[in-house]
Amino acid sequence: MMMLFYITIFIFGLCIGSFLNCLIYRLETGRSFVKGRSFCPKCKHKLGFWDLIPIISFLMLKRKCRYCKNKISLQYPIVEIATGLLLILNFKFLIFDQFLIFNFKTLLFIVYLLIINCLLIIVFIYDLKHYIIPDKIIYLAIGLALIFNGSAALTALSSLKGFQFSILSAFIAGGFFFLIWLISQGKWMGFGDVKLGFFMGLFLGWPNILTALFLAFVIGSLAGLALISVGRKKFKSEVPFGPFLIIGTFLALFWGREILGWYLGLMGQGV
Repeated sequence: MMMLFYITIFIFGLCIGSFLNCLIYRLETGRSFVKGRSFCPKCKHKLGFWDLIPIISFLMLKRKCRYCKNKISLQYPIVEIATGLLLILNFKFLIFDQFLIFNFKTLLFIVYLLIINCLLIIVFIYDLKHYIIPDKIIYLAIGLALIFNGSAALTALSSLKGFQFSILSAFIAGGFFFLIWLISQGKWMGFGDVKLGFFMGLFLGWPNILTALFLAFVIGSLAGLALISVGRKKFKSEVPFGPFLIIGTFLALFWGREILGWYLGLMGQGV
C-alpha cells in the first residue's frame, strides 16, 4: 500500500515537473503563463497530448521533436524526475506526521510546501541557465513564507517564537550575503542571492539556516573545483551560486537536524 502511494505521488510530481518546464520556458521568453498551448521551442509547432506525457514522451520520441527532429533538452526529464523525488521526500519527512490530525491547516501546509518546492525548482534552473534569480519568483516565495509563518504565529502562541527566529534568520542570511555583495560590488555574488538568502532564513528558520548555508558553500566549492579540474571553468569564471543554495535548502529541510547533530558530534570528538 505504501509503495503504491509513493508511486502515485511520484507520478503526480512528474506532471507538476512537466508544468514547471513550461513555466520556465515562458518566464525566459516573457510569454504569458496562462495563455496558449505548449509548443516546440525550436519549430513552434503546437504539441499534442502524446508529446507531453512526462518521461514517456521523451523516451518514445528518442529525445527528438516529432515535427522538426531537433533534440529535446535534458532539462525536461531531469526537472520532471527531480520534482517527483522531491514530492516523495516532502511527504516522507514533513507531511506524514501532519496526517495524524488532518484538517484545513494541514491542507494549507501541504499546498504551501508544494508551491515553495516548485518556486525553488524554477529558481534553480533559471539561475543555472541565465545566472539570474528572477524577482517575480523569489518575491513570491518570500511573500508566501511571510504570510504562512505569520499566520501560524497568530493562530498559535507556540509559533510566535519560531516566527521571530525565522525573521532573525532571514536578516542574518540576507545580511551576510548583502555584505559580500556590497564589499565585492557585485563581483563575488549577485543581489539575487541576497534575496534568496533572506527567503531561506524565513523558510528554514534557526538553526537549519546555518546548516543550509554551510552545505551550500561546501557543495559549491567542491563543484567549482571539479569544474576547474575538468577544464569546464577557470578560477575567475562566474558560477551561479543560487543552485547550491537551493540544494543546501532541501538538504537542511529534510535532514537538517541529523546533519547538525553529526557535525557537532564530529567537532566534539575532535576537541
